[in-house]
Amino acid sequence: MTTTESDKLEAYVADYREELIDLALDLLSVDTANPPGHTREIVSLLEKYLSQFPVDVERFAIDPAKPNLLVTVPGTSDRTLLYNGHLDTVPFDADTWTFNPLGERTDDRLYGRGATDMKGPVAAMLFAIRAFAETEIEPPVSLLFAFVSDEEVGGDAGLPALLEADRLEADACVIGEPTCEEGRHSVTVADRGSIWLTLEATGEAAHGSRPVFGENAIDRLYDAVTTLRERFGTQQLEIDPAIEPILDESIAFYEPMMGADTARKLFETPTINLGVFKGGDAINSVPRAARAEIDIRLTAGVRTPDLLSRIQECVADCEGITVADVSWSVGTAEPIDSPIVEAVASSAETTIGERVYRRSATGGGDAKKLRNAGVPTVEFAFGTDTVHAVDEYTTVDALVGNATVYARLPEVWATAIDETEASDSCD
Repeated sequence: MTTTESDKLEAYVADYREELIDLALDLLSVDTANPPGHTREIVSLLEKYLSQFPVDVERFAIDPAKPNLLVTVPGTSDRTLLYNGHLDTVPFDADTWTFNPLGERTDDRLYGRGATDMKGPVAAMLFAIRAFAETEIEPPVSLLFAFVSDEEVGGDAGLPALLEADRLEADACVIGEPTCEEGRHSVTVADRGSIWLTLEATGEAAHGSRPVFGENAIDRLYDAVTTLRERFGTQQLEIDPAIEPILDESIAFYEPMMGADTARKLFETPTINLGVFKGGDAINSVPRAARAEIDIRLTAGVRTPDLLSRIQECVADCEGITVADVSWSVGTAEPIDSPIVEAVASSAETTIGERVYRRSATGGGDAKKLRNAGVPTVEFAFGTDTVHAVDEYTTVDALVGNATVYARLPEVWATAIDETEASDSCD
């Protein structure tokens, strides 16, 4: 691809922006709330849309109600760039919405569940396919699009099924998750590790009028949670030096929202959230049992098993407390100067004319699965900070911007790889 070809793709997106908007509204009109997360209807819509273009389309499903769609656009090299987008959304209560949750345009806004997370970006990816086909431009790398199901509940029918079947062989990936907050733009290049801990407390039941004859399981459990917070919640994490540039970008990104000190603590110390706390049967009884579920997050580069071991030792010191269940993950990251990071960030900056931060996500999702499978992955989409909210919306500018970035990206990424390889050979 030449600069002229890239300009031609961008011009195509601009010229046919109304058809891009119509496509996004078509996607929003299909209810894919998860649960139940059925995606057959929207996958059929995608198949019909793509049938007019000379691309390879394959439906892949381990659950017939939750199919995935793979689309291949051949390129001029043996490299493959993967685009990933999920078709399911979180549920919605239509009675709480001012606008139609199944799609409504008002001026430059498109309202609907999934408008920004992420049927808008999916529409932009589909339009990038159309731009290549209609302009008859062959991309410099092969493009593989994976439109998946079951993401919002972390189910196995979507991306995990494709990875298990070895259907996502690629050299890099961009996921169309919205990465904007309050007017600031970013590409997420890392995620955080997690420890999900279930604690159970046992005590001795007694009448509420004579608590001295019992042992209150809720008191024991709350004391244990307090101990965890005091011992680990303010602990300075040992950060891998390679992650520090990402932390600097992350802190700068979140500073306007929460202040520099709070943003720094978000990444330099563990976050501990008590999400579930249950116990007791009646107000006039000393509870014999109680249960808590705790969500602990750790910055990429931190050894999750090491901290988990110390947490388990701490729990063992708390009388009447046991660890009933635990699951954990290690945070992942792309080098901040890697070709896919540089390509997405620079393409977005060229398109928007503003700074694009290279930051860590505060949680973790499909990017972690792909990185752990050996595929360098980032998340990027222009959008709004109405993810999962009532009256979720995206903007026309965000739709057009995403389609422009996704269409330009193959050339920019291919160039970034060539430059990296040339630099490495000189070293």
